[in-house]
Amino acid sequence: MTSSYEKMLALWGEISDVEGATAVLSWDQETYMPPKGAPARGKILSTLAGVRHAKLNAAELRAAIDAAYDEVDEDSTEYAQVARADYEVKQASCIPADLATAIAEAESNGLVAWQNARKESDFSLFESQLSELVKLNREKAAALNPDMPAYDVMLNLYEEGVTEKQLVPIFDELGGELAPLIKAAADAGPVDESCAMGNFAADAQRDFAMLIASKMGYDSEAGRLDKTTHPFCTTFGVDDVRITWRWLDNDFRSGLSGVMHEAGHGLYEQGRPADWARTPLFHATGLGMHESQSRMWENMVGRSEGFWQWAMPHFRAAFPEHAHCSVEQMVKAQNTSRPSLIRVEADEATYNLHVAVRFEIERKLFANQVEVSDLPELWDNTYQDLLGIKADNVAEGVLQDIHWAMGAFGYFPTYSLGNIICAQLYKAAEAELGDLQASFAKGEFAPLLGWLRENIHQHGRRFSTFELLKRATGEELCADPLLSHLKERVSAAYGL
Repeated sequence: MTSSYEKMLALWGEISDVEGATAVLSWDQETYMPPKGAPARGKILSTLAGVRHAKLNAAELRAAIDAAYDEVDEDSTEYAQVARADYEVKQASCIPADLATAIAEAESNGLVAWQNARKESDFSLFESQLSELVKLNREKAAALNPDMPAYDVMLNLYEEGVTEKQLVPIFDELGGELAPLIKAAADAGPVDESCAMGNFAADAQRDFAMLIASKMGYDSEAGRLDKTTHPFCTTFGVDDVRITWRWLDNDFRSGLSGVMHEAGHGLYEQGRPADWARTPLFHATGLGMHESQSRMWENMVGRSEGFWQWAMPHFRAAFPEHAHCSVEQMVKAQNTSRPSLIRVEADEATYNLHVAVRFEIERKLFANQVEVSDLPELWDNTYQDLLGIKADNVAEGVLQDIHWAMGAFGYFPTYSLGNIICAQLYKAAEAELGDLQASFAKGEFAPLLGWLRENIHQHGRRFSTFELLKRATGEELCADPLLSHLKERVSAAYGL
């Protein structure tokens, strides 16, 4: 006789399958879908959102969850599966079905409107869709928890337990510590970046980047790389984890960093227990932890001296016209620091200031202090205040990121949380494994990946981000390792 726990898992598998189908269609929308397919795709995604919502709110699932509590031990993985399913169902029950489907359709339409607006550098082409997304997400926040500030509700969708009040001093500390470092780098004069500049054919960049991703451990037989407007990683199932990229013809760093970043996400997705597939715990824990994995490979590995001691011969083979470049030149070029406009191409030291811009704007937007029509000017003014620069057009300003088009308000702060967690994890891994740079120099990345598999990936969503951090490092969230790391990297590059 089937137990209630088994019944719950079977029903959850159907929900997971709907999510997988949605992910496939969303991936296609951002990669290969023809422009005229957008309206129909929005309807399909809306329908799937309705199906998922109905399955989450089904009386049969609710009954199975309630009964399953009596069948499992409180300290067991099975109990954690039941508790996670219970949480997800309770969240879904707060949101009316018509709101869930409306949000899904608005997100699909918003994505297309954003793509067009960015291409034309015309905010007016996106403004009405963005206004609709903000309105619907305010309704969603009120439905989920009317007693919590709306922005805190949005933050908790991506990192449970995080509040605006907690984040304010974190961003203040990062800005206060990093601003003098960035200024000192500017005063020191430019770094020679010629080894990273020139003509880099897209195919050669792709092949080089995928060589690196494979060496990291990314399984391309369980994934693939495709081009898109805004790079992302997506998971359709346990053996189908796809990554995307974009590149610059005159600077290979953006493309390589992007692939290493998304492959880092992919390693997390590919590293979770296969026997948890289609269950509540199969997903990763909060996005702060997810981002720590991508930044680990992009920054702690990809910008390091040890990595380039191994990678330089492969770089020279891929780009023979740069065969004269030395490891020392390349490492300095990978660790420059200067204010720039584009977040995904920002250096390590300034990156968190880009996140701070978005955090400040989202706070005001969900506190009803500004309207959507105010965003282009507010964006430019906030960039001027925090980074001392201003975009010449909205494509490089308020329209540069995809997140608001996806309705992902509250997502951005997880990037900085990920940077902080990443530095803490690297410190703990090196304390256990020894000199990681020496391993990288020999092309040995398996020890780091193995440590991440054991301490992070295998736990799926059983623990919260901050519980997992404490288990892996013995520490609470702390920015000191990140700040020390950034000061060391920038100081070395500029001779400070």
